Amino acid sequence: MTALRGLPHLKGDFAASLVVFLVALPLCVGVAVASGVPAELGLVTGIVGGIVTGLMRGSSLQVSGPAAGLTVLVFEAVREFGLPVLGAIVLATGVLQLLMGALRLGRWFRAISVSVVEGMLAGIGLVLVAGQLYSVAGQQAPASGPEKLAGLPGALAGAVANTEALPALALGAGTIAVLLLWPYLPRVVRAVPGPLAAVALATLATTVLGLRVATVEVRGLLDSVHPPSLDALGEQASVGLLGTIVAFTLIASAESLFSAAAVDRLHNGPRTEYNRELMAQGAGNTVCGLLGALPMTAVIVRSAANVQAGARTKASRVLHGVWLLLFAALLPSVLAHIPIPALAGILVYSGARLVPVRQLVTLWREHRGEAFILVVTALSIVAVSMFEGVLIGLALAVAKTAWEASHIRLEVVDKGAGPVQAHLSGNATFLRLPKILDSLEALPQDRPVELDLSGLHHLDHACRTALENWAERHSAAGTEPVRMTSGR
Repeated sequence: MTALRGLPHLKGDFAASLVVFLVALPLCVGVAVASGVPAELGLVTGIVGGIVTGLMRGSSLQVSGPAAGLTVLVFEAVREFGLPVLGAIVLATGVLQLLMGALRLGRWFRAISVSVVEGMLAGIGLVLVAGQLYSVAGQQAPASGPEKLAGLPGALAGAVANTEALPALALGAGTIAVLLLWPYLPRVVRAVPGPLAAVALATLATTVLGLRVATVEVRGLLDSVHPPSLDALGEQASVGLLGTIVAFTLIASAESLFSAAAVDRLHNGPRTEYNRELMAQGAGNTVCGLLGALPMTAVIVRSAANVQAGARTKASRVLHGVWLLLFAALLPSVLAHIPIPALAGILVYSGARLVPVRQLVTLWREHRGEAFILVVTALSIVAVSMFEGVLIGLALAVAKTAWEASHIRLEVVDKGAGPVQAHLSGNATFLRLPKILDSLEALPQDRPVELDLSGLHHLDHACRTALENWAERHSAAGTEPVRMTSGR
């Protein structure tokens, strides 16, 4: 009887796993190619995300795998340190996530400013779109973000004028068009996931028309897996590599846990256990590192597809990993027919969706400070790098919070005779010290002053010293000494 009662969930989870598999397959391959690693490594990460992370507790309906959000960072790491070191970086990332989960630090990621996270994703999206548009045009992308953006108009114009580049441009543009139009097609057609349909159509067009475009290179699953060597592990002592590991850890953890919060809003099932989810992500990244594969995060696109397809338990995400494993083991040659411009088109579409244009307009109207942090974080990532951009965003968020927390009000009561009464309330910190002193120094120099500090919740050392110095200067003008009362 128990098995029969569980059967409806099993049927729903089985169907959902097929949907998630069809969504994940082109994205796993596309993210790997865009990251500058063999396509099979994207499948390895998807398999580990499904089977290893999927079996663990945390967020039961969230699906993990290679994410577009880490593409830029992985590409930079592979270019700077080499593919053999990538496994060591991912392994260290996984170990750090396990440690943070064991120390119950998962819930603290919820305290990170949403504007910083959205700015991070927007910056990643801009770099991803700019870089992948070069692939759509059949050209090599420049190294830095500003160079990518600056050279893009010329690259696209050159592709239009070059007859050899037109097939790649047409495939990429066609893929993006299919993804844009897919939500408006009949429901029967939309039963096939948009990314899969776009790649399938592009592959069919390439084969039937005999288009000369670059396709995915196939090495075989086992040939692509290279565990990190002891030399690669030893290289982690360098400062640059340690910074990359910290960036991987913070960004992958924040993206996964924010995704978990978003997935929780999509269903009424068990809520996410953030520390356990962080450990699940850490276990998955540890295994990915040992296999020399891409890092993983929870992916909102696959997770949303999982929920919308009717998944009820974690069996759906585990099964999706099994389907990826079977595909990689039995049908690897299929990858060789997939045109790279089509994968680039999918990532251009995915990257554009990371830029919250509509939300930014609303945020600007209601909370301009948060909108400013979002924009500066995104532009810093484009102009400098991922790690520095996130640090700039976090610094701005902390500064904004400190500024708002130091709200202070000065109320002056002057009855025309007797002492002038000044009442300070709020939080007196060094951030608002110029405003406080300007207001006090504007008081009449020839009148005694009573300064009431009882309304202050906080008075830091800098403000207290400055108020005492002002009181001495005011009293030195020949008036009665300033009387300060704290009420404490």
